[in-house]
Amino acid sequence: MTVWQQLFTKRMLICVFTGFTSGLPLFLLFNLVPAWLRTEQVDLKTIGLFALIQFPYTWKFLWSPFLDRFVLPALGRRRGWMMLTQVGLLLVIATLGGFSPQTDMAAIVLFCTLLAFLSATQDIALDAYRRELLSDVELGLGNAIHVNAYRIAGLVPGSLSLILADFLPWSTVFIITALFMLPGAAMTLMVSEPHRASPPKTLREAVVEPFHEFITRKGWNSALLVLAFLLFYKLGDSMCTALATPFYLDMGFSKTDIGLIAKNAGLWPSIIGGMLGGLWMVKIGINRALWLFGVVQVVSIFGFAWLASKGHFDVIGVAERTQLAIVIGLEALGVGLGTVAFVAFIARTTHPAYTATQFALFTSLMAIPRTFANAATGWLVESMGWTMFFLLCVVLAVPGMLLLFKVAPWGETQQLAPS
Repeated sequence: MTVWQQLFTKRMLICVFTGFTSGLPLFLLFNLVPAWLRTEQVDLKTIGLFALIQFPYTWKFLWSPFLDRFVLPALGRRRGWMMLTQVGLLLVIATLGGFSPQTDMAAIVLFCTLLAFLSATQDIALDAYRRELLSDVELGLGNAIHVNAYRIAGLVPGSLSLILADFLPWSTVFIITALFMLPGAAMTLMVSEPHRASPPKTLREAVVEPFHEFITRKGWNSALLVLAFLLFYKLGDSMCTALATPFYLDMGFSKTDIGLIAKNAGLWPSIIGGMLGGLWMVKIGINRALWLFGVVQVVSIFGFAWLASKGHFDVIGVAERTQLAIVIGLEALGVGLGTVAFVAFIARTTHPAYTATQFALFTSLMAIPRTFANAATGWLVESMGWTMFFLLCVVLAVPGMLLLFKVAPWGETQQLAPS
């Protein structure tokens, strides 16, 4: 089967729906809720505290064993949890806009937390379903399609819903946004349940065995190397973009410049990079993709250092905006390529019997640098300046690349987990 034949299959179409359904609630929390609160005159400090609702995404591995162990009636182990969370998300999103930020802030916080919990739980089920649906050969392309559909979903709460809010009440906007969960629910009803492994027989087995299997698969040393790789592979890239918008402002660009250029030069190279990355992985394999796409990630950090070295622009013209577009576009391409290879590696590393728990654990580890290391970026920039900070990010990207020698050797194509 050719690459193009693999692209146009039912399994790849399912990945479109899993990605879109997974991304919609997250971008609603990050884009639509802050805009809603701000237009209702909520202060920025309160809005900033809403970042704490990311908690379920970082700690979802704690309850993922329940999704491996328990099977809901009717739809099966994966589809049952998918449907339950999707219906729950639709109802919570539709209800959220009915509250008033001036008088019902406690209820809004509660519903946003519930939304984040349901969204993180849906991600556990969708990730497990996708891993069991795709063959090892299809992991690269399938995860690329999932990641790109995930990003495209952000256009609904981040663009369409905001436009509708100029013409409709917020309660109606949230109901319309909630209806975009329906395609994912319809997909869940129409697809079949994958049966690649039997569920754990006890809750203890569901909690203990995923970690025991991972550690004993190739021994402690191999397990620790993989965990270190998950922590470090995207550390430099994640840190360099943590303060991207303040950096652009310090360079002299206006908020309009940043908004227009970031929207066009950032989104589409990321999507194109993700699709090309998925197609290339079919040809070259996940290991080589991690090497090649990792190099693009590192080079994109040099782009930030190059722009910072020019200092503050006193006058912003076509040349300066072009330079900003190049830097943003290169970084977005690196993120698009690196993320699809990284997610494919995570999927390949999971054991089919414990897909939900292991996938949730690995993606939680992937989020740790974004949560903790990025907290120090402001202090580092003030201490060393933008140019040296970005060069430090390049240095911090090196350990993840060096670990590839052990966890994903260039010439090795064998699986990391049994299938």
